[in-house]
Amino acid sequence: MTIAIIGTGNMAKGLAGVFSKAGYSVTLGSRDAAGASEAARELGGTVSGTDIASAASNADIVVLAVPFDAAGEAIAAAGGLEGKIVIDITNPLTPDYAGLTIGHSTSAGEDIQKLAPRANVVKAFNTIFASVLQAGGKVGDKPATVFIAGDDQGAIDTVEAIVAKSGFVPVQVGGLRMARYLEPVAGLNIVLGYMRGFGTDIAPTWQTATA
Repeated sequence: MTIAIIGTGNMAKGLAGVFSKAGYSVTLGSRDAAGASEAARELGGTVSGTDIASAASNADIVVLAVPFDAAGEAIAAAGGLEGKIVIDITNPLTPDYAGLTIGHSTSAGEDIQKLAPRANVVKAFNTIFASVLQAGGKVGDKPATVFIAGDDQGAIDTVEAIVAKSGFVPVQVGGLRMARYLEPVAGLNIVLGYMRGFGTDIAPTWQTATA
């Protein structure tokens, strides 16, 4: 299975490293193809780099690792992503990272599905800091939880398998509208990490009681 990651920022490179170590073929896609190739060389493993259209066309899975406001441009550059499973990791953050720009009646995940109506959008990895990815997906010695939401069960199951193989704990939370809950969770994580002094080696999870 091949995975294209649109973007070359810390989250994109962190996911590329995690997926590559799990045995997936990964391509970073960017408007700056040379920059994507250089980032791939730095990561090594099974990671390559090219332009956005080439990365997306050859991939089974496409990860949107760009700011939410840039998602429409990225989808257009990728040719619309028809028939692709699209993992949306974005959060609709204000410029100061202290709030969300949309919510309640929609979400970044749902809006991205409208921008790519012939793709199967799955929300995942939006509550994970890049530093956790760089630590192999672990917080301390425990694997981080990745919450997964989407409207196509086959796409959700495919993403869940990638999440598990990459060393995380997958939790399916329901349809794509559940991104309305996951994006505020990410906002809280950012507030705790950056504004309350917890640092970025944190990730939300839920504990269950055992008999």
